[in-house]
Amino acid sequence: MTMKSEMTGTDSASSTPLLFLLLSGIVWLVVAGVLALLAAIQLHSPSFLANCRVFTYGRTTVMAETAFVYGWLANTGLALGLWVLMRLAGEPLRAQNWALWGTFFWNLGVTGAVIGVAAGDATGFELLGLPGYVQFVLFFAYAAIAVSGLLAWSGRLREVSYASQWYAAAALFLFPWLLSVAHVMLFSSPVRGVVQPIVAGWYAQSAWTLWLAPLALSVAYYIVPKVTGRTLPSYEFASLGFWCLMFIGGLTGGRHLLGGPVPAWIPSVAVVSCALLLFHTVIVLLNLRGAFSGRGIALKFIAFGLLAYLVGALCDALTSFHSVAAHTQFTLFDVAQRQVALYGAASMILFGGIYYALPRITGKAWLSGGLVRAHLLLTVVGIVLLVGSLSIAAVAQSQELLEASVPIIDISKNMRPWLMGAVVAQAILLIANVLLLLNFYGTACRILNISAPAWFNPPSAMETPST
Repeated sequence: MTMKSEMTGTDSASSTPLLFLLLSGIVWLVVAGVLALLAAIQLHSPSFLANCRVFTYGRTTVMAETAFVYGWLANTGLALGLWVLMRLAGEPLRAQNWALWGTFFWNLGVTGAVIGVAAGDATGFELLGLPGYVQFVLFFAYAAIAVSGLLAWSGRLREVSYASQWYAAAALFLFPWLLSVAHVMLFSSPVRGVVQPIVAGWYAQSAWTLWLAPLALSVAYYIVPKVTGRTLPSYEFASLGFWCLMFIGGLTGGRHLLGGPVPAWIPSVAVVSCALLLFHTVIVLLNLRGAFSGRGIALKFIAFGLLAYLVGALCDALTSFHSVAAHTQFTLFDVAQRQVALYGAASMILFGGIYYALPRITGKAWLSGGLVRAHLLLTVVGIVLLVGSLSIAAVAQSQELLEASVPIIDISKNMRPWLMGAVVAQAILLIANVLLLLNFYGTACRILNISAPAWFNPPSAMETPST
């Protein structure tokens, strides 16, 4: 298939806001990697930067999370979601100025959030550590970006819609609602007592199940049949999987509150919901199982992401039971679970989406096939090492926390070898993400007809082969 046949007029006419979003996301990914590496070193060696108030462990962790979720995942997920909706609508994006200005103010808000956290204004809520005063900016910026996607959804030329459109449109609709509800109940008119952790847990889980996961799944549902050239198997069940996620995904937040001073029905509902959500995961894997047998670098990223999506769903279901939560709560296992979801599942699928979409948006192949393959290898190694190290450290931590006679300082010393593994993993992931940024830079030079560095090895086709 030639490059001209794969690029459409809608791609070239809509490239500016999409490239702006992708560039912003990749830059934030590298920033988040640097901050995550600093946090991993501090967790292993608490004296590192101990006298620097800006980079204390608590602030560095929240800055890394904010840059990763609202900088990398949001920008890239929105870019690919808009691209999918535009392609399936059969016409260029409308209201592109709204998307451009929305992207500018979104990244301005994320920058303000990182600076605010560094200054000590973090909120202490998981996935919502950004200060309340930037949340208004993010709300309206996201709404401005979403206008283009919703116009593409409502003005599509075909009456029939596809699963990739459902997930992308749902993410565009639901995030402003999630953020506004959380802001009102936690900041503008804060609720009291145990209702606060209930709302915070609901937002943290819903941000994953109703926002980030749908953005990633919209990419997977579009790319897998495109690359394999086959209709998705068991596609008639795709709508059941979608509505299962929409109705049940927000009810699983109570799993974080097991054993807490909350009404017993809230964790009980979460236990049942996590189990029911496995139905959605099974349908996704049935529909997208072609990713595991297809060729191409994009499918390799997506296949790993889908496998991580399954592992994350199983871990959520298992840790929602009291007998398991008694050993995993208040340990690093929760951090490992978050890495499986945000890095292993969402990020890997979005990486695959970037490698597939960018050549079709620009009409130019990735400049270095070697950097693409190196990025895949290093990212897989880094994620496996990171999750494995944190999980083993959590097991050791859990066993010793249950022994009242073991001093906390001894627990920290016994975890240090495994925490060093997490430091190495974060360093590997940072190198991988720098390679992605360099490849994006080289490709941008080709787009702008600027001489790229001579050491790049350009591939011969739009999509870098897997071997």
